[in-house]
Amino acid sequence: MKVGIVGAGMVGSAAGFAIAMRGAASEVVFVDRNMALARAQQEDIHHAVPFAEGCRLGAGDYDCLAGAGIVILAAGVAQKPGESRLSLLARNADVFAEVIGKVRAHAPEALLVVASNPVDIMTEVAQRASGLPPERVIGTGTLLDTARFRTLVAGHLGVSSHSVHGFVLGEHGDSEVLAWSSARVGAEPLDRIAVQLGVEITEEVRAKIDEGVRRAAYRIIEGKGATWYGIGAGLARLVLAIRDDQRAVLSLSIRTPHVAGVEDVAVSLPRVVGAAGVVSTLVPSLDPPEWEALHRSAALLKDSTKGLW
Repeated sequence: MKVGIVGAGMVGSAAGFAIAMRGAASEVVFVDRNMALARAQQEDIHHAVPFAEGCRLGAGDYDCLAGAGIVILAAGVAQKPGESRLSLLARNADVFAEVIGKVRAHAPEALLVVASNPVDIMTEVAQRASGLPPERVIGTGTLLDTARFRTLVAGHLGVSSHSVHGFVLGEHGDSEVLAWSSARVGAEPLDRIAVQLGVEITEEVRAKIDEGVRRAAYRIIEGKGATWYGIGAGLARLVLAIRDDQRAVLSLSIRTPHVAGVEDVAVSLPRVVGAAGVVSTLVPSLDPPEWEALHRSAALLKDSTKGLW
């Protein structure tokens, strides 16, 4: 499968590197208004290919996207230290208005994967601008937040993060919802496994993990200016799920008719992902406070799009 990446900055290049290293695509091409940057990223990653899987690398204008099965949209301005993702909206919506038409003209059959922040709203912007069905315009949403949640829970329990199953729902941002009530380790509820392991899951522990997930991006941005490795790996995982029609369950954002009493909003829920894009949506069991939090998160996103269309 050929994958196009529009935006050769830190997120786009990390995605290209992760995709090439995992052998998730047979070809990766970069498009960026800074052609020198796109070509430099392509060449640098190309030199890493002999150490990993076979993958062709390219860079050029939008016409090089022809034949791509997936186009990752990583274009846009970066989040500033202390700036919320939602405050990026006006600046990045302008960038997307220019990009979407060019992508569709040269890669009309491609699935669109949105990585630019604020990702939930930019996913809805991309879906409306492209005219594609919602299931073919997928935002990374809380894919990375879910990975952070599982990693921190696993670290507290002393088990592998691969054995922790839990989701972060709602906005990729400050209102996101950690679904503690449906979290599992192996096939068993989190609290039951914690007792067996002799590890307490107190309110203090939950609050610490919640803060670790919810504030991770802000700490990383303060330290190095942006986040890119985690989401780059997440994008490679999503590409594999689509390429191989895996029907994998991943927490992703698409425009959704009904979410916790809010209509027609792009928000993250567990999605079944395959070659056609999102083929099903799953709703985990939540306790009443989590349902209320998910409603608030979806309502916030819905309110943030007022006046855009």
